Amino acid sequence: MSGVVDRNTGGFDPEALDGFLTAALPGVKGALRLERIAGGQSNPTFFASYDNRRLVLRKQPPGELLPSAHAVDREYRIISALAGTGVPVPPGLLYCADRAVVGTPFYVMERVDGRVFHDCTLPGVSRTDRRAMFESMARILAALHNVDFAAVGLSDFGKPGNYFARQINRWSRQWQLSRTRDDVNIERLMAWLPEHIPADDTTSLVHGDYRVGNLMFHPIEPRVVAVLDWELSTLGHPLADVAHSAIAWLSPPDEYGGLLGRDLEALGLPSLKQFAADYAVAARHQAQLTNFHLAFALFRWAVIFEGIAARAKTGNASAENAAETGHLAAAFALRAAELV
Repeated sequence: MSGVVDRNTGGFDPEALDGFLTAALPGVKGALRLERIAGGQSNPTFFASYDNRRLVLRKQPPGELLPSAHAVDREYRIISALAGTGVPVPPGLLYCADRAVVGTPFYVMERVDGRVFHDCTLPGVSRTDRRAMFESMARILAALHNVDFAAVGLSDFGKPGNYFARQINRWSRQWQLSRTRDDVNIERLMAWLPEHIPADDTTSLVHGDYRVGNLMFHPIEPRVVAVLDWELSTLGHPLADVAHSAIAWLSPPDEYGGLLGRDLEALGLPSLKQFAADYAVAARHQAQLTNFHLAFALFRWAVIFEGIAARAKTGNASAENAAETGHLAAAFALRAAELV
């Protein structure tokens, strides 16, 4: 074996990984250097570098998992299927289901060079480049939705059709399971949303968490070079992705790092209307973003935040965390109710 420099692995044996990679990827040279990538990924992610090869590894977290959670095999499947489609994804190299290597299934992809921003105002970027980067973001999302999912072997990647009805039912049930308080806005949304689902029933591949923080931009050019974190990808309605991206314009900076109340013109950032228009020009379907889609996205996030608050109250998280996420749940529910 070539040896291992960094043992920051979170519990698995890097020597076993090194042995596996040197056998699976002939020609790698030097010591394996591992670096845990910081951030909110629910699937632990690492840079795995040799002298002549720069890789990224994503694995399931250790311990007991829900059957459908942390499905790294689905992530690997979709990035492999999207290669060559015009949707920029990191090149997938291999998937390993053998738990003997790092304790869980994992996959390996080539490392892509670029910039990742966790602030959607894109600090340090010129006004002109900010506008171009958001336009690229919209075009790439449309490119994903334009992919013929059957032609790339993903016709069984989810359930086609009836997406919003199934999602509203799912998140309404989740609210009943996780609620820590009464919320008239949530109740109103659970009644209103099922009655106002648009007739259009387009099905496409959807990312599930498409936002600035899950995109990698070129090191110096204002364009997306890789879409990251495909954990929630499935077949669904394309406007669910657009509405999820729109959360940035519907929440203020102190609630979810959003743009509401910011001077978009001064920053060189598009309005939500402009972003949606950029997307619509590039998308092949004719469905139009409406308040229904925006209200659904806010409702979904309100229930997610309520679930986090509920777990914080009953688990080890601080009461302050529970109060903060409970506040976000109420704020998002109010904003959704105002839309309808």
